Amino acid sequence: MPRVGIIGAGAMGGGIAQVAATAGWEVQLYDINAEQLDKSLDFIKKMLNRSVEKGRIDDVECKAILGRLYVTQNFSAFANCDLVIEAVVEDLQVKKSLFKKVEKEVSSDCILATNTSSLSVASIASACDDPSRVCGIHFFNPPVLMKLVEIIPAVQTNSETLAKADQIISSWGKLTVKAKDTPGFIVNRVARPFYGEGLRIYEEGIAEPSFIDRAMTEIGEFRMGPFTLMDYIGHDVNYKVTCSVFEAFYWDPRYKPSFAQKALVDAGYLGRKTGRGFYNYTQEESPQEMDWDASLAQEIVDRIVVMLINEAADAVFWNIATSKDIDLAMTRGVNYPKGLLAWANEIGISRVVSQLDQLYDTYREDRYRCSPLLRTMARKGSQFEL
Repeated sequence: MPRVGIIGAGAMGGGIAQVAATAGWEVQLYDINAEQLDKSLDFIKKMLNRSVEKGRIDDVECKAILGRLYVTQNFSAFANCDLVIEAVVEDLQVKKSLFKKVEKEVSSDCILATNTSSLSVASIASACDDPSRVCGIHFFNPPVLMKLVEIIPAVQTNSETLAKADQIISSWGKLTVKAKDTPGFIVNRVARPFYGEGLRIYEEGIAEPSFIDRAMTEIGEFRMGPFTLMDYIGHDVNYKVTCSVFEAFYWDPRYKPSFAQKALVDAGYLGRKTGRGFYNYTQEESPQEMDWDASLAQEIVDRIVVMLINEAADAVFWNIATSKDIDLAMTRGVNYPKGLLAWANEIGISRVVSQLDQLYDTYREDRYRCSPLLRTMARKGSQFEL
């Protein structure tokens, strides 16, 4: 039976453990905190029992999955693992320290993978004596439900490691896309304007969060608006990723964090988990809404969508991933209503360029610079091949 080690029994680590065990792998789930291990195992049992109740699996399969799942507080349990996935706090030094220790406990052909969402895989790999067997395997939350997984080779990763990692995760029933080892990879890079431009519109006083959210769900057909989603993710997490991407891109204004979000983090208003973020979840009353203005709502949707398209196009321009993988990542990784590049084709590349140029003419900020790829495509009258 193939074996995988998971480091970190939080929501991500526990979810990955359940995915692997369900796929027939023996799992060694590690955490330094015994209480967290118990909590994670109890949650997995609860989720599996719910699946039994809904008829997705039977009692026999449920018991078999749980029988493949072990908890440990010792890295020596990874000795016979084919793969070890780290899913701990987004702190580079913590991750590097873990990899250095784990490498001493595993076999020479064991793949070491990080579930980081925004940190440099190359930097994490550099902590190992053999960095060629290190790669990024980035699941999305919750791992059991989210189909997409980003596979990220570092500059040190060899082709055999990359191919094997991709094959393993595909065998777990996941849809994989390959991304270059750059800040945010595909999803967390391309999605930045969804939050950033929504926050900018709010900070300018153009519309309130509830109005922007309604515009994005009713007209844009997104499942959640940016403010509801930030409250759901947690502002401590979302703001930290924004700051990480901003710094990693050498303070490119396109990724500039928001003072409005920083104020919430400073106040401890982290969203749903604290009862308050942009919305107050401790009150039963609905937030006071602005009068609905359909034309303003459309302007808001257009502005956020063209900024998202611009970011997706730039990811193609810089060879972060293929056009197909980028659209796949955004529809299956964060449930966007359409692939952004397909959306660009639908709107018309020339129109997208015109809208971006209007924003740049208004603000004269590099934040609104149009991707060279979009400008070239508009001139040639071409479309994205998907």
